[in-house]
Amino acid sequence: MIDAYFSATKIRWILNNVPGAREKARRGELRFGTVDSWLVWNLTRGGVHVTDVSNASRTMLFNIHNLTWDEELLELFGIPASMMPAVQSSSEVYGMTKTTLFAHEVPIAGIAGDQQAALFGQMCTAPGSVKNTYGTGCFLLMNTGEKPIFSRNNLLTTVAWKIGETVNYAIEGSIFVGGSVVQWLRDGLGIIKSSSEIEALAGQVSDNGGVYFVPALTGMGAPYWDPYAKGCIYGITRGTSAAHIARAALEGIAFQTMDIVGAMAADSGVRLPELKVDGGASRNNLLMQFQADILGAQVIRPEVTETTALGACYLAGLAVGFWKDLDEVKRQWKAEKVFSPKTSAETVAALKEGWADAIRRTVITH
Repeated sequence: MIDAYFSATKIRWILNNVPGAREKARRGELRFGTVDSWLVWNLTRGGVHVTDVSNASRTMLFNIHNLTWDEELLELFGIPASMMPAVQSSSEVYGMTKTTLFAHEVPIAGIAGDQQAALFGQMCTAPGSVKNTYGTGCFLLMNTGEKPIFSRNNLLTTVAWKIGETVNYAIEGSIFVGGSVVQWLRDGLGIIKSSSEIEALAGQVSDNGGVYFVPALTGMGAPYWDPYAKGCIYGITRGTSAAHIARAALEGIAFQTMDIVGAMAADSGVRLPELKVDGGASRNNLLMQFQADILGAQVIRPEVTETTALGACYLAGLAVGFWKDLDEVKRQWKAEKVFSPKTSAETVAALKEGWADAIRRTVITH
């Protein structure tokens, strides 16, 4: 997907607009890297310029088949190859720290993109396994095994990780506004004083009262990819309360997730048996129960919900031999709570119909 979400257009803008940038790049005096590259560069005092396959695959400059920087794309965007970091696996020792932060040299091991790390932290290592991270945005990834699947439904194909010589791929759907809709209810509308109050407020009503909230506050991500869409609240009447709007906001997160799960099922031919969840908003029991209801599948929350950091930790631990193999790592993962569907099929069908109508109205009105 060609989008400013990725790195390529940003690099080109810098080269074209920052005085002297292109000249420095031509002389080999300018480097590009995602945040992992910057951290390793600083921790090794400029000794190592590296990234891993998962971060490289999110730049719009990487060939995910042969796992090298793509010469055609670099030429298309006018980006010198000398700027790019070396691309290595997601689980190996890249170098040693050279800073005064530590008394001894410490091996730097384990690099993965944000959502790929969360996928690994959730131990979604089998093809067809899916996780959703409920953060400021929401990010669903499905492990598709050792072969990439190209989406017909506006999802992204990405490298999940490389361990040894084995490469896993994933398809991803990005929701731009997830937990940030709760922040907007707090800061924009002022109907709650803190984000933690949202569950209690939404729980004051038994349903959404016919209110649907499409939280396209910064455009819409997958499967719509419409950067110009605006957020909309539909179905407001004189009977609508702050609780209905709060509930509709939470349900909007779950509905967006449902749309991406449907797109993933269509692309992969795999019906979702369960959804592993993590991130801050996954602690909201009302949201998680509604998610299970609307998907008709179990939603599983682990004991450790900060799975991005956990995934990077697992990859590093494998690299330095802290864990001997993937089976030993899998034993670390434990479920904290399982949410099973409770709502009737008739109610779910009506809710889905209401959401589909709200999406149609959003697309038409913007």
